[in-house]
Amino acid sequence: MIRAVLFPGQGSQYKGMGKNLFEKYPNETALASQILGYDIKKLCIDDPNDLLKKTEYTQPAIFTVSALHYLEYCKDNGKPQFLAGHSLGEYNALFAAGAFDFETGLRLVQKRGALMGAASGGGMLAVLRIDSEELEKQLQAGGFDKIDVANFNTPNQIVVAGKQEDIDDLINYFDRIKTMVVPLQVSAPFHSRYMESASIEFAHFLKQFHFNELQIPVVANSTGQWYNSNIKEILSNQINSSVQWVDSIRLLMGENVTEFKEMGSAILTKMVNEIEKKCTPIIMSTPKNENIEKDIFLGSKEFCKDYNIKYPYVAGAMYRGVASPEMVVKLGKANMIGFYGTGGLSLDEVSEGIQYIKSKLINNESFGMNLLHHFGNPELEMKTVELYLQENIKFIEASAFMQMTKALVYFRIKGLRKDHTTGKIYAINRIMAKISRPEVAEVFMNPATERLINQLLDEGKISTEQAEWAKHVPMSYDICVEADSGGHTDSGIAMVILPVIQQQREKIQLELNLSERIRVGLAGGIGTPESIVCAFMMGADFVLTGSINQCTVEAGTSDIVKDLLQDMNVQDTDYAPAGDMFEMGAKVQVLKKGVLFSPRANKLYTLYNQYESLDQLPENIVKQLEKNYFKKTLNEIWQETKSYHIQKGNFKEVEKAESNGKLKMAMVFKWYFGFSSSVALKGEKERKVDFQVHTGPALGAFNQWVKDTPLESWRARHVDLIGEKLMKDASILFQKRVKQIINN
Repeated sequence: MIRAVLFPGQGSQYKGMGKNLFEKYPNETALASQILGYDIKKLCIDDPNDLLKKTEYTQPAIFTVSALHYLEYCKDNGKPQFLAGHSLGEYNALFAAGAFDFETGLRLVQKRGALMGAASGGGMLAVLRIDSEELEKQLQAGGFDKIDVANFNTPNQIVVAGKQEDIDDLINYFDRIKTMVVPLQVSAPFHSRYMESASIEFAHFLKQFHFNELQIPVVANSTGQWYNSNIKEILSNQINSSVQWVDSIRLLMGENVTEFKEMGSAILTKMVNEIEKKCTPIIMSTPKNENIEKDIFLGSKEFCKDYNIKYPYVAGAMYRGVASPEMVVKLGKANMIGFYGTGGLSLDEVSEGIQYIKSKLINNESFGMNLLHHFGNPELEMKTVELYLQENIKFIEASAFMQMTKALVYFRIKGLRKDHTTGKIYAINRIMAKISRPEVAEVFMNPATERLINQLLDEGKISTEQAEWAKHVPMSYDICVEADSGGHTDSGIAMVILPVIQQQREKIQLELNLSERIRVGLAGGIGTPESIVCAFMMGADFVLTGSINQCTVEAGTSDIVKDLLQDMNVQDTDYAPAGDMFEMGAKVQVLKKGVLFSPRANKLYTLYNQYESLDQLPENIVKQLEKNYFKKTLNEIWQETKSYHIQKGNFKEVEKAESNGKLKMAMVFKWYFGFSSSVALKGEKERKVDFQVHTGPALGAFNQWVKDTPLESWRARHVDLIGEKLMKDASILFQKRVKQIINN
C-alpha cells in the first residue's frame, strides 16, 4: 500500500475541533498556548469569544490540531510515503516531513496568520461547474484582468481572488451568463498578486529559521511539483501564488498512491475523489536521495524492543525523587522510559510512587525503578528488592554499586525463565547497570557468583532450578557507562572509558558464548544532539540523560532550584564529598553557581581527615561551623542525629558513635549533607547558599543549545519533549555529519 497523508487548510476549522486530542498531547498543547499567548484548547473546543473564524487565530488552531491528528495517526500506521497540504496545510506537511519541529511550525503559521489576517480590501469567489480553460475565457471576455485564480481545487471548482469591487462586478457578470458562484467569507484576496507585500514581509521573517532536509517527499502548492531544498522561497511565494491542488493530486496519482488519508477533515477527500475520476496522473521522478532522507535510527533496535520504547534513550534516576513519578509517567506515555529516583526515600515513599505510576500507566507503557547501593545497609537493599518483586517491577537501574550484592542477584534470578522447547534461558527482570569502572562492569557482565547464589538457595529464596539457570546468564545485558556526571562520579572521560568497556564486552561475550548480546550505553555529558551523535558514532547502544531532566516541569525539586539550574553554564559545577559515602571520600558533582555547598562540604571532609573527634576541633572552627554552616550547636545536631537513628532502630550505630569520636564526628558532619539536600528540594530560600544540587555540565550545554528559544525557560521544558527533540535533531545532525565526511 502506498499512502499519502493530506492536511486541510483554512476553512476546515470548526468549534470543537481537536476535542479528543488535547488531553492525549498535553505537552504540545501547553507549548502551543505558551507560544500563542492564549489557551489553544479553549479556543478550539469552546471558542468563547468567536475568534476561531479570524485568520490570525484560525491558522495556528488548524496547524496545532492537524499536527496532533498526524501524531495520533502515526502511532498505529507509521509514516506515509508522501505528504501534501492545501495552502495552510502545507505547513503541516512540512512538519510531518521533518523540515521543522512543532514549535517552529507554529511560529511560522502564527506569523503567516497575522500577516494574512491584517490584509484587507479584497474578496474571494468559488466558481463551480466549469473547468480552468472555460473560466479563463469568461474572465477574458468580461475584461477581468485584475482577477487572479487563487485555488485550482478540482477540475470544476476553482477559486478566484481580487479587490472587493472587482469581485462584486464579477459576481454580477457570472450571474448574467449563468455561471454558478459562491462568495467566500474572507477578509482579503489570498493567494493572489494583492498579497505580495505580505509575501515579502514573510520572506524576511523566514530568514531567521533553519530548515532540515525533508525525510518524506512533499508536494509544493505553488508549483504542483515536488519540494526542492529551497523551502524558504517556496513558502514565501505560496502566499501570493495559486494553490495548484489538482496538479498536486495528479502528481501523487503518478506515484501510484493507493490511499489518501486526510487529517481531521473530509474537505480534501471529496476533492481528491473528483480529481481521481476526471484527471490523468502526472509522472515525474521524486526528489533524489540528497534532498529526501530516510529516517536514520541511531542505537540499538533490540534495546528498544526489550524495553518496549521508540528510542534507545533513557532518562536516568535522580536521588530523593527528583526523577519523580510524574516524570516517569510523562515519559511512559510518550513511549519512552524513565527510572524513578528512589535513593534516599523511605520504602513507604517508594511504594506510594509505584502505585501512582501504575495508576497512570495502564496500557503496558514502560517504566523502571532505581536501586541505589545501600552501603552498610544490605537489609534495606533486600527489602527494596522484595518490594519491587512484589510489585512485579521488571526494569531496575542499579547505581553506585562497587560489587555484586545478594539483593541484586535475587532480583535477577527471580526473573529467570527457561524455554523448554529450545532450552534457552532468558531473563524478564532486567538490570541496567550504571558503572564507571571496568572491574565493576566485569562483575555485571558475568553470571552471579556461586557464593551469592548458594546463600539465596540456603535461605529458600530461590529454587534449585533457578540456581542452576543463574550460572548461565549475565547479571546484566545492559551496561550503562557513566562518564563525568551529576551526582556520584569517578570523573571518567567518555572517550576513554567507553571503548575500554566495549572491548571488555566483546571478550566476555566470546568467553561465555552468549546468544544474547550485551549492550553498552553511555551516560554523563549527554545534553545536546552533538553529544548524542558522538555517543552513537562511538558505538553506544543507547544513551542515558540525567542532569538535563531535573530542570523540567516534571522534576521533583523546588522552583528555586530549577531557576538556578536554568541559568547555569558548563563551567558552573564543582566536586564535593558524597554524603552517603562520606568516610570513603567518594565524590558527587554539584551546582557551584549561586551556592556555597561545595566549599563548605569540602571543608567538612578536610576537617574529618585532620581531626579525630569533635572535641579536637579548634574553638574558632567550631564557632564558624555553628554560626555559618549549621546555625545550630554541634551538640544540638548530635542530639538530632541520635534521635533520628534511634527512631530508625539503629541503636548499635548510636552506641558505637558515643564511644568513637571519629564516627560521631562523621555522623554530625553528614547531617549537613542531608540538610542541604532537604532545603534544596523544599526550596527554603533563606538557606539557598547551602543548597546541594547534583548536576553535571551537560545541563549547561543544554541551556546554551536552547538559549533564545521557548525551551530557555524550564517552565516550557517537559522530559518527553526534550527526549524527542534531542533524538530527532541528533538523527538529522548525524546525516549531515556523514555527508560532510563523504564530501570531504
